[in-house]
Formats: sequence, structure tokens, C-alpha cells
Amino acid sequence: MSACIVGWAHTPFGKLEGESVESLIVQVASRALADAGIPAGDVDEIVLGHFNAGFSPQDFTAALVLQASPDLRFKRATRVENACATGSAAVHQGLKSIAAGGARIVLVVGVEQMTTTPAAEIGKNLLKASYVREEADIDGGFAGIFGRIASLYFQKYGDQSDALAMIAAKNHKNGVGNPFAQMRKDLGFEFCRRESEKNPFVAGPLKRTDCSLVSDGAAAIVIADAETAQALGKAVAFRAAAHVQDFLPMSKRDILKFEGCALAWRRALADGGVALNDLSLVETHDCFTIAELIEYEAMGLAAEGKGASVLKDGITQIGGRLPVNPSGGLKAKGHPIGATGVSMHALCAMQLTGAAGDFQVKDAKLAGLFNMGGAAVANYVSILERVK
Repeated sequence: MSACIVGWAHTPFGKLEGESVESLIVQVASRALADAGIPAGDVDEIVLGHFNAGFSPQDFTAALVLQASPDLRFKRATRVENACATGSAAVHQGLKSIAAGGARIVLVVGVEQMTTTPAAEIGKNLLKASYVREEADIDGGFAGIFGRIASLYFQKYGDQSDALAMIAAKNHKNGVGNPFAQMRKDLGFEFCRRESEKNPFVAGPLKRTDCSLVSDGAAAIVIADAETAQALGKAVAFRAAAHVQDFLPMSKRDILKFEGCALAWRRALADGGVALNDLSLVETHDCFTIAELIEYEAMGLAAEGKGASVLKDGITQIGGRLPVNPSGGLKAKGHPIGATGVSMHALCAMQLTGAAGDFQVKDAKLAGLFNMGGAAVANYVSILERVK
């Protein structure tokens, strides 16, 4: 690839009192440019990832990025959206502009403000990322969709409650070290495994600890072409980037295979000339614990129906052969829809430059990330490596 991440910024995720979509955008845009050491006037293009779908009354938001600096006025700015993969859609759009020679420097911002929306409306907004004609009446909203997936997985491969609790416990433990995480509390396996008043069933076999959080937050990265990046203080290169879009209706797919995810991983690894075992870490889309479990299988870490084995062997723990979600993932970090994919790229860049602090993976050299929109509909994989 001919592009590098040269700077980044990240707000805490959670219920952010006193903030707005606008203020969050301005914060990370200005801080990412400062981190890269790039004047705003040198930016060629701006791409904003903002899902919205009813969360914010302001639904024409790309130009809000310009308010980070008067020198951004009159720059090209576009908002993109691809459900929960909106952030990665924005990143990949920036990569395309650089690859086409249309830009040297692209500012990519991802943002969402969800917590100001009443709970019932949150559920309706998120269901817009499903196939409404067939799936909108599933009990439990989007959690119900993944609850159905979990039930089908359990029916085919046996009760996986232990595995889901191990994923939740792992990610919450990892989140303690991430200063940006919404929930920095090690809940432990026993709490995640047992139904309780504080951890009730939400949908199918999924409990509260199996579900990602409703969040506000923003992240930004600055992407530059390789030549420009060489003159800057740091550079994390895109070894590969792949995007695969699958059918929207679950009825048209074997929903237990996440075939779009699997194909995106195969393409990215092939394009990057690397194998899964070459990666130092993976940030993957654990909107629900069942998603992370199936993603182990889709990325090739385990055979179909055998995802639990990598948990039992400790492979995905920090310190294991392939740490997965050392940041705490969406489960602990939070999931402000439009910000998630940009956050993943920023966090992997931090890992590769040794800047991840208390959630640092030792000697991280190559990072992979998977960001998903809908139930494995929009599938984005990036493979990153430090070059400077």
C-alpha cells in the first residue's frame, strides 16, 4: 500500500456530558493534525464517518470538521456511512483518494453521540442496520439479531456459554488498561458466566455482559502518502486493506459462517503477503461476544464450531500467540458507531509505535483489524505495520 497513518487522536468513550457531535469532531480533528505535525492548510481531503440514523438532529455533518481550523475551509469533505463499519469505510475512502493520486494528506474522523437518545429509540436506530423487511420484528432489537445467531450456533455446536463468558471477561480485563475505554472494570469470568440481577439475559443466550455498550465518542487519524510520511515523525503503513460487502438479509446467507468476514481476511492477508500467524495482535468487532467467537473461525484462527478452543488455550489473551482486542474491544471500550473503525486504526497504530501504555502488546510489529457493519454485511480488514 502507498499510504501511512502519521497521526491520531481519540476521546474517551462513554456518556460524555456537555459534548456534542460537533465538539467531538473538532476535538479529535485538531488534535490528530497536531499529533501528525501537519498544518490544517496542508490537508487535501476530509472524510467523516458518522452513522447517525436518528441519533443526532444534525444529519449533514461533513462540513463540521472544517470548524477545527479556519485553514480547513474549502477543503473537500464527505460523510460516509456503512452501518457499524462506518469508521473503516471512511478510512478506506481516504486510502482510495491517496491511491488515485487525488490527495497526499487525508484527515479521517469518526464520531457518534448515542447516549442522549432514549433507549427505545436507540434500539430502533440500530435496527436500521438490519434487513428491516424481515428482521425488524425480532425481539430485543439488534441484540435480538445476534441472540438469534447465538441460539443457532448453540444448536449446531453445543452450549457455548463458557466461551462467551471467557470473551467478555478477557475484554473487560483488557479494558482496564485502556484510558479511552468506557468500562474499565475487570468483571471476571464468574460474573460474566452467571445470570444475575446485574447481568440478566438480554436476548436468547446473550446476557448483558455479552453486549457492547451505548457510547459517545470520536477518533481521528491523518493518512499521508508514503513520500510525505517519510518526512514526518512517525508512520504506520497499510500493508493491506480489503472490503467485502455481503447480502443484507440473513435469510440469504449461512449466518454462522460470516463468509464476508472470512473473504475480507483472506484477501487482506494475500494482498499483504502475510499469514495470520505473522500478526502480533488483532482488534476485532465484538459488538456481541458471539460475533468475536465466530470471527475467530472466519479469520482462520479456528475451525468452524471450534472457536472456543482458542480461548481455552489462551491464544487470544494478551501474552498469548495472537492477542485479540487488547484494547478491551467494543465490549469494554464502547461502540460509538461511526467512531469505532477509526478508533481501531488509531489503537493499532498506538500498539505498533509502542504508545499503547497499559494495554501494550509486547514487541508488536504487525496488526490486523476487522470492523463489521450489520450482521457480517459490511466487512473491512486492514493490516498495519510500523515503518517509522
